This record gives sequence, C-alpha cells and structure tokens, in this order.
Amino acid sequence: MGTEQEFLVADDARFASFFPAGARLERIAEGFIWAEGPVWFDEIAELRFSDIPNNRMMAWSEQAGLRVFRQPAQWTNGHTRDRTGAMISCEHGGRCISRTTMDGGYEVLATHWRGKRLNSPNDVVVKSDGSIWFTDPPYGIVSDHEGIRAESEIGGNHVYRIDPASGAVERVADDFDRPNGLAFSPDETTLYIADSGRAKGHGFGSDDSRPHHVRALAVVDGCRLGAGRVVAEIDRVPDGLRVDTEGLLWVSAADGVHCLTPSGARLGRILVPEVVANLTFGGPGRSRLFICATSAIYAVDTSRCGAQIS
Repeated sequence: MGTEQEFLVADDARFASFFPAGARLERIAEGFIWAEGPVWFDEIAELRFSDIPNNRMMAWSEQAGLRVFRQPAQWTNGHTRDRTGAMISCEHGGRCISRTTMDGGYEVLATHWRGKRLNSPNDVVVKSDGSIWFTDPPYGIVSDHEGIRAESEIGGNHVYRIDPASGAVERVADDFDRPNGLAFSPDETTLYIADSGRAKGHGFGSDDSRPHHVRALAVVDGCRLGAGRVVAEIDRVPDGLRVDTEGLLWVSAADGVHCLTPSGARLGRILVPEVVANLTFGGPGRSRLFICATSAIYAVDTSRCGAQIS
C-alpha cells in the first residue's frame, strides 16, 4: 500500500524508529466481512483469525496463503494461546470460552457465571500462571449478524477470570460499559482493558457520553483487579489491543492503530484504509504486526516485540 512510511503519523519523534527502513503496510489477505481476533502460531508460521459474520475461522501463512480453518465456527471472535500452545477462543454462538489443541482436540472451558449463561465472550488473554481472563460484552446476542440474538441472562457486561486449577469462573470487574480488548503489561502487574461503549453498530447507536477509553487496572495477588485509571480516551473508539515487551500499548480503532505509552501519551498512529478491529504481533521474533481491518488483513514489520505469546 503506497510508498514507504506514508502510512505513519508521528506524534513523537521516537515513533519512526519503531519501523525499519523500507517498512510498508501490506494487504496480505482479503474477502471478509468483519475480520477479528488474530493469533499467531510461531511453530508453524501461521496466523489464524475470525471472520465473524461469515461464521468461519481462517488461517494464513506466507507459504500456503489463505484457507478456511473451521466453518461453522460458532461466530468466534478473539483468540489467544495458553502455555501448552493450544488456542483459546471466544465464541459468540456458543457463548463460551473454548480450547483447541494443535492436534485438533476441542473442549469448552466456560459457559456460565453463577448459573447464568455468559453474554458473548469477546477477547481473551492467558496469564503466565495459566489463568484465562476474558471480556463479555453483548455484541454476539444483540442481533444475528455476529451470533444468535438472545437476552442477556447476567444483565451486565463484565470481565472474568477462569481459575487454572479449579476451572471456576470468577468476575474480576463489573464497572465497564462494553469491555472489549485486553492485554497484560509485560510484568503482569497491570491489565489493560478497552471499553468500546461509544461504538456504533452491533445493535447500538453512537452516544458520545458512553466510554471510549483504555483503562489500566492493578492485578492484585495475581488473581484480582484493584484500583484502575483511564490511560487514554480514543474518539474513534478502542477495540483490540496488544502490548510490546517495553510496555507500549498498540490499540486498534476506527482511525488506525494507536501507539501509546503506559501513561497514555500517544506516540503515533498507523493509518489503515479500513476500520481496525484487532491486531497481534507475530512472525520472526514477534516483530511483525498483523492487523485485522474489516474486510482484509494487513501486516507491517516493526522493530518492536510483542509481549504476549500470541
């Protein structure tokens, strides 16, 4: 896409150094309705992601190109990997968190909280202790476009943790409007969570009074969330996010990918010609940034390294 560096908008002089000379924003795959939830498999050099309205999961590699990984796929949204390498997925249709092993084994990990069915799990991360943390807004139950229309049994949109020993589902945050993307800081003392309450679509109108920010919450005793703060407000609404090994946040939004310091200062943006839903680091050294943007997947080489294993 375009010429060298024209897709970068720097708010800080350091931002240009995050990309090697000659870096380009490349469209590597297309033909989707709403691409989401990218996850990288280093051992097979493969990217997997969701095409939610088409009810399928896709896979892409430099060698093999694009293929359907699973269809139907229960309108899966976000994905990550656990410490065994298995893929952990958020299913809108199943209203659950599921696990797929490298040999194709499949199991459901969580469907309810306190006897009530989850809304439609959206995004997920795995902590180094094996606990699974996920957000649960209603985007998969407000219409049949990205799931199956239904009423919320819980009556709220919360953030949850699955205990690695017992499998119990625990609510860790209940003060979000539409909790969305999430990522741990490199030392796992902070959990960053996007609130996309202001977003249009998904059965909701736009309301400027609703949240459109990324929050940072302290991780207490490794299993609870404590005091939080707003890191940054993003007018065009934050969605998915990732953190690099030096603690910088890379946040997807309608106007591109925002790069933020932990204190919320914006260093720059990657301009993408479509609304961006989510992103992940992958490729050699986890330095290639893969971006899910509406109908296509884009990629750009960086000099950064993703902190998450996926």
